[in-house]
Amino acid sequence: MLTGTHSEAASYEFTTLTCIPGIIHYNDTKIQLLDLPGIIEGASEGKGRGRQVIAVSKSSDIVLMVLDASKSEGHRQILTKELEAVGLRLNKKPPRIYFKKKKTGGISFNSTLTLTHVDEKLCYQILHEYKIHNAEILFREDATVDDLIDVIEGNRKYMKCIYVYNKIDVIGIDDVDKLARQPNSVVISCNLKLNFDRLLAKMWEEMGLVRVYTKPQGQQPDFTDPVVLSTDRGGCMVEDFCNHIHRNLIKDVKYVLVWGTSARHHPQHCGLGHALHDEDMVQIVKRKEKEEGGRGRFKSHSTDPARISDREKKAPLKT
Repeated sequence: MLTGTHSEAASYEFTTLTCIPGIIHYNDTKIQLLDLPGIIEGASEGKGRGRQVIAVSKSSDIVLMVLDASKSEGHRQILTKELEAVGLRLNKKPPRIYFKKKKTGGISFNSTLTLTHVDEKLCYQILHEYKIHNAEILFREDATVDDLIDVIEGNRKYMKCIYVYNKIDVIGIDDVDKLARQPNSVVISCNLKLNFDRLLAKMWEEMGLVRVYTKPQGQQPDFTDPVVLSTDRGGCMVEDFCNHIHRNLIKDVKYVLVWGTSARHHPQHCGLGHALHDEDMVQIVKRKEKEEGGRGRFKSHSTDPARISDREKKAPLKT
């Protein structure tokens, strides 16, 4: 419904059998939406080709968990549990734990606050289970045992997730109101095409996409095709913007001119470390290639060789 791509839909479950891609055109940007087959309990262990389905979502920017509003809340818990079993952490931030393996020196344990879930002895036991006997560990928050294990494993993916409750046209208004007030939740109806605009706005807000328009020197800005940056993918600095256009461009940048909410005045001369905001306009000024010895009568030195020995020897005259 959002992309205009045909995807098989019927009144029975597990209609989608393969990944079906589509493109959403929203706010001058293209967002790829992948319709994945449903997963069942035990998908993280490989049931119903569940691991292949979940692997696709690991490379995405945001997960839309589409749930049936007329069914129990247990479906959401089952799906969250299956995703967490393969290393996906939904709507969580990485724990603020500094961990570094060392070659010698034993285990160094420190914390900047009082820990209620983990103590030094328990931390040593967990590290010994992983056969780590030399490491440096620092807790900057009151983390749990699971958070510590996630940091040691180092292969967890922290993702944003929106819980999309479909089929709100078959339940009462009180139930719809209750679902809509839950955090990170959006209620829709594909049958009656209800609340799609709110879903798209929520997706845009959660992904935090930044559109940057380009302005060639001495020409009008191009408002048709923006460069889309993201904090989760690369970053939103001027340096990331230059790398997005071409990787070698950053060597030739002298400075950039920025118009928009990130600039204090228009235009503002900025360096590579300037953070760009949504709908900013950028003009890149490149370094000019210097000609050797200046130009015309303003040459700083002659092109003649400095030493007599370096002068080209003239060929002897033929007699």
